[in-house]
Amino acid sequence: MWYFLKNGAKTFFNKTQEDILSAAFVIGASVVAAKLLSLVRYRLLAAYFGNQLPLLDGYFAATTLMDSVFDTFIFGSIALAFIPVFSKYLEKEKVKQAWALASTMITLGFLFFLFFAIIFFFFSNEVASLLAPGLVQKFPLTQAKIARLLQIMVLSQSLMVISIFISGVLNSFKRFIIPALASVFYNVGIIISIIFLSPVFGIYSAAIGMIFGAALHFLIQIPLILSLDFKFRFNLDFKNPDVKEVITLMWPRSITIGLSRASSVINVVLASISSVGSIVALNFAQVLQIAPTSLFAASLAQAAFVFLSIDANTNKSEKFKKLFIESFHQILFLVLPTAAILAVLRVPVVRLIFGAKDLPWETTVLAARTLLAFSIGIAAASLNLLLIRAFHALRDSYTPVKITVFTTALNIVMAVVFVFVLKLSIIYLALASALDSILAAVLMLYFLNKKVGGFDKKKLFLPIVKITLISLATAFALYVPMKLLDQLVFDTTRVVGLIILTVIASSVGLGVYIFLSWVFGVEQLVIFTKFAKRVATFPSRIKPPSPESISA
Repeated sequence: MWYFLKNGAKTFFNKTQEDILSAAFVIGASVVAAKLLSLVRYRLLAAYFGNQLPLLDGYFAATTLMDSVFDTFIFGSIALAFIPVFSKYLEKEKVKQAWALASTMITLGFLFFLFFAIIFFFFSNEVASLLAPGLVQKFPLTQAKIARLLQIMVLSQSLMVISIFISGVLNSFKRFIIPALASVFYNVGIIISIIFLSPVFGIYSAAIGMIFGAALHFLIQIPLILSLDFKFRFNLDFKNPDVKEVITLMWPRSITIGLSRASSVINVVLASISSVGSIVALNFAQVLQIAPTSLFAASLAQAAFVFLSIDANTNKSEKFKKLFIESFHQILFLVLPTAAILAVLRVPVVRLIFGAKDLPWETTVLAARTLLAFSIGIAAASLNLLLIRAFHALRDSYTPVKITVFTTALNIVMAVVFVFVLKLSIIYLALASALDSILAAVLMLYFLNKKVGGFDKKKLFLPIVKITLISLATAFALYVPMKLLDQLVFDTTRVVGLIILTVIASSVGLGVYIFLSWVFGVEQLVIFTKFAKRVATFPSRIKPPSPESISA
């Protein structure tokens, strides 16, 4: 035990993850911590600024735009374009070329984003009026505040560019723990800033915290990447064929993400035209909708991507298809019951997480109803993360672009018609987004099937049918105890009663899900059970070396 306490942490943080589930587990564990801290951050924002809805609307409008810009040009594009090219040198043991490529891409990425940030900084006032026209028209003073928030946030994103590239390098070396923990520290920075700086800087404290969090995100990864003998060299080698290949792979992915994120920005614009607090409600619902996707799908897809890229690089097509199907079913097995919980227990969940005293009840109810509409497409949105990565592992970045162009255009048209033309609430923005995710998943699976020469249809679709039917039964199992306990047993106007109700209903639903999965022989239940045993016995497997091995 003492040896584990003394050396277990070092072993754990430096350990490579050699299979998808172990890699996904360490990513998922850190994502849990990061998401919990993220919810704490949102709860603090609701508590500190819930009585200033126009101000909070403006903050969420600014964060949506900045996250969209960063995801479009850096985050998603780097991960899916940089890792496959970088990892091929690790397979061929040409580490020097890999380091040269990393240095060049960090240099180019930082300079590009810095140039963009400078331009964006000086035109933030005009951007604010376009971003939230309805809000600015109703509350003119919010324009200057949104502009200042954008100026502060763009500084944090410039630092994150370097840090995200470092995360890509570490993931390529199958080190997932430290990059995953970096997002935890990012949220810690924002939380500390809100608590201690909000009395002085108000809503700006959250934006300042993004700079502090980005610095922590960067610093925590430095020791590990230095231990891998990485030495950064300022480099602008545009002639490097690998740099050209990364850029070639990046721009279609940037278009894909850009179109998807453009839909989110347009939703903010449309929500600003609706009632005050609509941007806040939309954002709260999105945070909860993204939680299962980030926790289960993103971690599994991110881990699977490295292994799929290696199999694609070594022409192991059958192994590629096997890994994809396994990852597909694992994501579905974890995400569908979570989506059922969010859909059925939407009001208790929103109240528990965001129901601060100063947040209006109307905003809470609107967020809950919006979450129900989002929940329809949670599973599809989760699977899209894996489908897109599968195409990129095969060096096909064009097919996802074509599909995304079509589905996003349809999504935007539906959103505009629902809110701008028919004057419906933001609930229909969420419905349009859910339908977009479902259509995109169906189309991408169809074209991926053709590209890989066909999946085994029985192995692919039979588990999907089983998991879907069991999830529907789980939703019913959640609904019955929730209604009975809410009306007959617990006073859900109190926090304690609300917590007990949510825990009991969720436990009953998950119990039914696990039992039916066992009855119908869902393979994923066995896989995750065995993996849980491996995790539980991890400390016992870290043994002190024998005296003979030390002498040797």
